[in-house]
Amino acid sequence: MSDVPPRPRQLAFDLPVDSRHGVEDFLVGASNETAYGLIERWPAWPEAWLRLTGPEGAGKTHLAAIWARAAHAWTISARELNEAQVPHLVSGGALVIEDCDAGVLDERALFHLMNAIKARGGSLLLTARSAPDLWGLSVPDLLSRLRLAPAATIEPPDDGLLRALLVKLFIDRQLVVDIAVIDALAMRMERSFAAARQVVDRLDRLALERGRRVTRPLVQEALAELFPQDSA
Repeated sequence: MSDVPPRPRQLAFDLPVDSRHGVEDFLVGASNETAYGLIERWPAWPEAWLRLTGPEGAGKTHLAAIWARAAHAWTISARELNEAQVPHLVSGGALVIEDCDAGVLDERALFHLMNAIKARGGSLLLTARSAPDLWGLSVPDLLSRLRLAPAATIEPPDDGLLRALLVKLFIDRQLVVDIAVIDALAMRMERSFAAARQVVDRLDRLALERGRRVTRPLVQEALAELFPQDSA
């Protein structure tokens, strides 16, 4: 029997990840170049407002932050919006409202805010995961206006963007991985922005708990745990 004590497991803490939201940190690919172009085109938008739509983790917040910095815009979540705040919010001239499809939206406040923004000559960026028809809106005029609003849509990542995103996510966590790890992940994981973040986060935790580098066997373990059907 060996007298060598087993290596103790390390604890994985929820420490903040260095996720940068500068324009130089945004990865542009075929799936998001149209949306990125519309954000960059401001203030030459065709309307006072723009809808930015895309799946969870697609980079909507990142793009919104890029635009907010350029437009000197304030940012709020849809659940914070109410009619009493409209005059104050419009006074800034530019505003981001995030997660408009999160289920808590003061429709009258948004309708009045859009009128006020346009009258002031300001700009409004609205982010959501889905089209307005799926937001559960009950004010017909608001729904009609949002349907007609210019829209920028972020599609699921192509192969090149997915690989670049995986590399960036590992760098954000200060993890050095071999290109074989990126290849193994890109070939077998679910192809989505959210899945990329989920699997890198899990690999970060596993590597810390085991006191090991991120290797292909660890990748196989994480994929089997997170996406059992795809890894079978």
